[in-house]
Amino acid sequence: METDGLDEGAVTWKRLALQVAEQAWPAACLYVVATPIGNLGDLSLRAWEALRRCDAIAAEDTRTSRTLLDAWGIATPLLAAHRHNEQQAADAIVQRLAQGQRIALVSDAGAPAVSDPGARIVRQVRAAGYRVMPLPGPSAVITALMASGATRDDEPGFAFAGFLPSKAQARRKWLARWLDWPVPVVMFETPHRLQAALADLCELAGEHRVLTVARELSKRFEEISTQPLGRVLDWLAQDPHRGQGEFVLVLHAPEQAAEMREEDLSADQERLMRALLAELSVRDAARIGAAATGAPRDRLYAWALRQSP
Repeated sequence: METDGLDEGAVTWKRLALQVAEQAWPAACLYVVATPIGNLGDLSLRAWEALRRCDAIAAEDTRTSRTLLDAWGIATPLLAAHRHNEQQAADAIVQRLAQGQRIALVSDAGAPAVSDPGARIVRQVRAAGYRVMPLPGPSAVITALMASGATRDDEPGFAFAGFLPSKAQARRKWLARWLDWPVPVVMFETPHRLQAALADLCELAGEHRVLTVARELSKRFEEISTQPLGRVLDWLAQDPHRGQGEFVLVLHAPEQAAEMREEDLSADQERLMRALLAELSVRDAARIGAAATGAPRDRLYAWALRQSP
């Protein structure tokens, strides 16, 4: 191996790249490749080799993926494979695999077929009898958890809930289903809905519940803050830039978690809440019910939301 003019680090990278290139790269295989979530330098050598070797790359947005490929000197042709054409893309990929081609599947950022399109393609490729090889790499979910301190090694686990619903009533009902999970819950949110989502979280989970807000992960303006929900909106208002970018929210597990189900209420509490809901809003019913019974208002509020059609 020629090493003249290369420092020790460059020699090491070249050696590793050669080792990766010499690995088995089976034909008639779908390579599901995780790509950077912001920092282009996070592409792995194995991902680079796969994208370089494949006959075509199925991408969620070909323009976004082309930026990554150009940065890494990859000239592989791109195919569109997004939410609106996923079935047609799956059919075309299966046809290419039947010809012995190697096809890579990528999303705009992170791991394909998790929160982004691609799962239908993976299912159809498997159903057709072809191999699917996942190449792990960057993930906004895991990256946020790594910085949150929300997980525990003695009681491991977390839940990934995905994007919050866009409409207020649906969002509150959706959140109520996640609040008392005994593990951290990871959610995605967009900038224009962030304030409303944080306000709902604070109201439902209580101001002392801990939340990690991670924005622009791995990018230039990355910011990660962990604090009680009662302080999060003030923190957001302190800097107008904090409302910009892409957000991952990690709702830390409650100290004493229990599934919030109808049977958590006593018969008398349930009877009172149903009577209140017949005349009042969910918010007022929960407030009065908490004052009358001593039960936590957020639990009564979440229960009441689940009764709504």
